[in-house]
Amino acid sequence: MHLPQHKSLEPLAGPPSTGVREPSFADAIAAIERSDQPPQRRQHSLCSLKQLTKWLGRPAEAIPARWSAILHQVKALHHKQLGITAKTLANHKANVKAALRYFRKEHDLVQHGVALTPAWQKFSDTIGPETRRGLYSVMRYCSACSIVPTSVNGSVFDEYWKHRIATSARVSDNTQRRYMTRLWNNAAKQVTYCRVQILVLPPPKGMAHPPWEDFPERFRQQTDDYFAGLAKPHRTWTGKRIRPCSPGTIKTRQREFIAVARMAVRIGVPIKNLTSLAAFLDPDVVERVIDAYWKKNGDEPTTSTIDLGWKFLRMARETGCLDKAAIERLDEIRVALEDHRHGGMTPKNLRLIRQVLTPGVWNEVISLPDVLMKQARMANDYAPIKAAATAQLAVAIAILSFAPVRLGNLASIKLGENLTKPGGIDGPYWLVFPHYDVKNRVDLNFKFDQPVTDLIEEYIQDFLPALLRRSNAPLLFPGEDDKPKNTLLFGQQITARIQKATGLRVTPHQFRHAAAAIYLKHRPGDYETVRRFLGHRDIQTTTRFYCGLQTMQATEQFGKIVREHVAFDARA
Repeated sequence: MHLPQHKSLEPLAGPPSTGVREPSFADAIAAIERSDQPPQRRQHSLCSLKQLTKWLGRPAEAIPARWSAILHQVKALHHKQLGITAKTLANHKANVKAALRYFRKEHDLVQHGVALTPAWQKFSDTIGPETRRGLYSVMRYCSACSIVPTSVNGSVFDEYWKHRIATSARVSDNTQRRYMTRLWNNAAKQVTYCRVQILVLPPPKGMAHPPWEDFPERFRQQTDDYFAGLAKPHRTWTGKRIRPCSPGTIKTRQREFIAVARMAVRIGVPIKNLTSLAAFLDPDVVERVIDAYWKKNGDEPTTSTIDLGWKFLRMARETGCLDKAAIERLDEIRVALEDHRHGGMTPKNLRLIRQVLTPGVWNEVISLPDVLMKQARMANDYAPIKAAATAQLAVAIAILSFAPVRLGNLASIKLGENLTKPGGIDGPYWLVFPHYDVKNRVDLNFKFDQPVTDLIEEYIQDFLPALLRRSNAPLLFPGEDDKPKNTLLFGQQITARIQKATGLRVTPHQFRHAAAAIYLKHRPGDYETVRRFLGHRDIQTTTRFYCGLQTMQATEQFGKIVREHVAFDARA
């Protein structure tokens, strides 16, 4: 975060800064070294403070000596990634928390951070106790940033909220912000010795204005007809016949469209003028809407804003509601937006890939099914349902590790149809999906080795019966009412179990990215094979997503060359 007129209270996300405006870990360490605590307690405190400093990856001078300031970072630490036991990590956390509590009380420091300036202390003494408690973090922030009460406006509150999200574990959703804005406005009415600004109350999240029913009826009807057409086999503007969109896809696109229509009204397009799709898709209106979203995004448009260009264009072409000149203008808008589209994976996926390519990290994931199956065997006698659920996750993670299919395909695997033994009862399992069951209409075939085959066989024979719920459906992962397991729930369970066991947060879909990264590390440039096992129709899709991995490989090779060069010079 970059504050326009003042510095932040604590170091924010990104490169750590030094010089916090309150006592630091370094101060706490120095004070505890001089303290008269029992030697054993002092030793434990110092050891844990120094160890946590190392794990946080920041100088002790840059870490505030306040538990609430580091809580969300400490929670992110995982014993597996640190190479210690869960009990050891818990002990260090407890020691640090106790040490910081002792340090702050011993030195008469404010429990929650920076002390209030005289201006803010006067402000605090004037308002009621409930309001004071709710606004205390704002007052401390402004005290550290040399902002007086009369200077607090919407912009200052925005910067405080960014700081709050980045540096604390406090609730920071829209509901909390509305609550604190009300507290501030109540405080402004209580303060009589100076003039304090009233802040604008943020609108409730999810409250949509204007209501969709307020738009002209013809416009709504044409919109409904368009989306209803997507639920049937239909043709693109080029004449290509395509399959129906799924109900979930249609629902999502409808929500997006209505949100964009509301944005048009909010930026000044009269709602009464939106009498038809043609009026809404008019290039002048489209350009204003996209500019509004772009301004909201910042310097660069987000992917969703860039996607608006082709979505508007496709809708206009498929409905035929605009003339040729208007279509050409929409196409120009689309092309201009595409210039800002960045190829490759998102920053979130790239962070995962860097973890996956770190030696030993992905091994924890691919060895997890065996660990989970051992846990399931031990619990099967006294907790059969819990054991079966654990075995189910073991099989799901094993399949994703060796066959990175999409979550919808994973959840819908049918015994004897998708999961078969074509070589006979003693042969390995094959996982197959015909093209009509795959998103990209590509046949998928995966042959499992013997360990995965044995894992699946054990699950089917010993654990699956406990999950059937009297169903005869031949499902590997059964849900309710003879249907596959809910994909949202299944994905969350897989992600949570992996994170709990390894500290790595990876979604089922990200197994596909991990698979591509691992394969390309060993077979650089072989995008065709990646295309095949990921089920991409077009090699350009594969290349566009994963070409950035070559940079990682190149820098790694360069580092090895530099190290070899240094070693060669040393020998010479």
